[in-house]
Amino acid sequence: MKIQKKKAYKSSLPLLTRFLFKYHLTMARAMFEYTKTVLDKVSFDVTLFCKEVKKALQRLLPYEIEELKLFIFTLIRQNPELNQCLIYLKT
Repeated sequence: MKIQKKKAYKSSLPLLTRFLFKYHLTMARAMFEYTKTVLDKVSFDVTLFCKEVKKALQRLLPYEIEELKLFIFTLIRQNPELNQCLIYLKT
């Protein structure tokens, strides 16, 4: 009986690990999408945009920051005065 319990525990551990990993990625992706939405909405004001860029750089994962840079570059093409915030992306 004890052996069966150990096998059941060991077999459920990878499932739990996979669930937590998938949950973490899903939540991280949701934060990234939310950040893009906020940046798009505040792109009318350079000061607000720069504040949100700073927040995003603190909260997002490194690979998401690379994606965010591409998104910000597209916003800057549409609104060139936002290029003041590029200084935060150089780090």
